[in-house]
Amino acid sequence: MSGQLSILVVDENRIRASIIEDGLREAGHENVHVIVGINEVAAQIGQIAPDVVIIDLENPNRDVLEHFFTLSRVLQRPIAMFVDRADPGSIEAAVDAGVSAYVVDGLKKERIKPILDTAISRFRAFSRLRNELASAKSELEDRKTIEKAKSILMRTRGMSEDEAYTLLRKTAMNQNRKIVEIAQSLITAAGLLGG
Repeated sequence: MSGQLSILVVDENRIRASIIEDGLREAGHENVHVIVGINEVAAQIGQIAPDVVIIDLENPNRDVLEHFFTLSRVLQRPIAMFVDRADPGSIEAAVDAGVSAYVVDGLKKERIKPILDTAISRFRAFSRLRNELASAKSELEDRKTIEKAKSILMRTRGMSEDEAYTLLRKTAMNQNRKIVEIAQSLITAAGLLGG
């Protein structure tokens, strides 16, 4: 898989960029793209469509960091960022923005592969957590919707909770729809009828 990854290296310093590129190629990565101009990143990133992004910033100022943090949020790809120095605020902002590896003063050719592997692993772990959280939130919202629909049926038809749920489930089966869809339709109809 390592040779199949498309890797984008962003670095204003051509010498430092070549160190990263050499480290990647020695690790078996052939599909490596280097962008030397920071201003070109947003325009070229769509064309390259990288699987992983490595950003090397010698002495980044707040504006440059914020630009890359914004890019990180949009990209939804593993990002490894090398900087020569950092303050705790920059590190926290990088993590919040989704930077998978934030390496201070650690640009050495032999460290590129393990850092890249770590960035990819951390990105995958955070993606799984994010997906699980979204799924849990969605499931909770579905339960709330079903509970509200059951409450409407119990109030308007004098049903027990079990009877209301059974009716929702039976209707969903008959219409080949999800229970939450039937529940939402019932809530909408009750709202239109003032019930």
